[in-house]
Amino acid sequence: MANEKYDAIVVGSGISGGWAAKELTEKGLKVLLLERGPVVEHVKDYKTATLPPWEIPHRGRRTQEMLENHPNLRRDYVLNELNLDWWAHESDSPYVEEKPFTWFRGYQVGGRSLLWGRQSYRWADVDFEANAKEGIAVDWPIRYKDLAPWYSYVEKFIGVSGSKDGLEILPDGEFQTPVPMNCVEKDAAEKIKAHYGNARTWTIGRPANNTDPLPGRSGCQYRNKCSLGCPFGGYFSTQSSTLPAADATGNLTLRPWSIVRRLIYDKDTQKATGVEVLDAETNQTYEFDAKIIFLCASAFNSTAILMRSATDIWPGGLGSSSGELGHNVMDHHFRCGANGQMEGYEDKYYFGRRPTGLYIPRFRNINGDKRDYLRGFGYQGGASRSGWSRDVAELGFGAPMKEALTEPGPWSAGFTAFGEILPYHENQIRLSDTVKDKWGMEALVMSAEIKDNELKMRKDMMNDMAEMLEIAGFKNVTTFDAGYTFGQGIHEMGTARMGKDPKTSVLNGNNQVWEAKNVFVTDGACMTSAAAQNPSLTYMALTARAANFAVEELKRQNL
Repeated sequence: MANEKYDAIVVGSGISGGWAAKELTEKGLKVLLLERGPVVEHVKDYKTATLPPWEIPHRGRRTQEMLENHPNLRRDYVLNELNLDWWAHESDSPYVEEKPFTWFRGYQVGGRSLLWGRQSYRWADVDFEANAKEGIAVDWPIRYKDLAPWYSYVEKFIGVSGSKDGLEILPDGEFQTPVPMNCVEKDAAEKIKAHYGNARTWTIGRPANNTDPLPGRSGCQYRNKCSLGCPFGGYFSTQSSTLPAADATGNLTLRPWSIVRRLIYDKDTQKATGVEVLDAETNQTYEFDAKIIFLCASAFNSTAILMRSATDIWPGGLGSSSGELGHNVMDHHFRCGANGQMEGYEDKYYFGRRPTGLYIPRFRNINGDKRDYLRGFGYQGGASRSGWSRDVAELGFGAPMKEALTEPGPWSAGFTAFGEILPYHENQIRLSDTVKDKWGMEALVMSAEIKDNELKMRKDMMNDMAEMLEIAGFKNVTTFDAGYTFGQGIHEMGTARMGKDPKTSVLNGNNQVWEAKNVFVTDGACMTSAAAQNPSLTYMALTARAANFAVEELKRQNL
């Protein structure tokens, strides 16, 4: 049987893959969107999103069976009965921890766009320039000005709420109405501004939760159930935004349960001609042809596909000639910061369960500040009042306790820092020689760790926050370091980095694989450094930019 032919194939339907499908179909290309897991239909398949707690067998918590069956998921908040099926199961898709690594994956249509934290921040010039200025790894082949119009393009479509702060370190964007700070946060932010001037800023976070209506999306309802799927379309996901747009063109073919084993490479034309797909339900193998291919399977899975491709030419896989494929694994190290309590404000409260907290942009190693480590960190957190579930020791039972719990408890605040991890060549992934997944494909071996630079940074990540809380008037301030395992930030980046030279990078400045110019990688694999900000907005901007370039090159018959 002849292979099915398309103008473009997109591998993965998450944040990046959804954007690639939208952009390519809207530009007139016939697109095959491949997803290794099942379909999740918008609204219809959000099974627990509207259920009250008493209709959920274990009130949404984790069971002993779940703890036993999910040794990796149990390491963090992701393990619970509400959305367990949206996280990849370790028994089906194992990986090998040569060094401790926590890898949380979403294998269904929409991927982790259904599950992400939605924090959407632009990078600044300093982030794109840092490698070159410090002699770290390789220089980014692009700068902020190259992405700025694409940041704007993406923000307008996904709906990012936020305030314009005029900060060079955190460029302003195309924002919808910001989510408001509460009274304690407003007063604390003013005290910080008065003390530090413009050196440190407390601002409201910038989530991809639309506060103003968008087509098909009525806006955030302040329910705090984002990770269950939002039937109101209150946050950006593939299901609520990019997939409907792509489908509306009539140019999209979505194929779920399709695991891409490898790209099919023609050494004569130096192009990929298509993909080899394993049907996850039937175990049958298929081949699909296309003029261009976008790898958006999430950072490590996109790299694994390259590693399994063209091995008859390059033993390390397509894109391995530089020696950098699989290397320079990055994440954000976090789980340390400070907490404090605020006296007074007992007559004040706030409305709803907002979809974001405060953000404190990076202030270390910029504007003349110099530390004994490179790069910096930002904070996420906020202030709130404890609710009915707090422990009232003085009123341990009966009517007095019930009456006390009808009133909110005292005000407190907590902030966690997210620190940049440098792109170390020795932090890497590779294909296992012995361990395979349910479908017979090689599992990934993880070998990555934070080093002295990040460990030094963590001291400031705690102490700087404690200092700010005390200046803002909080009492009983304490620091914490809950420990960090690589991958826990769920911001895996690197392994197929962009660069200016095929001898030192996997991709060029347009996200093309140097050895196959019709193959584009636009998810976290392409990142050359990590910055301190959440990376997803940058993935989307890079994807939109690369899709535009790819279509223009097709028109010029260069691909």
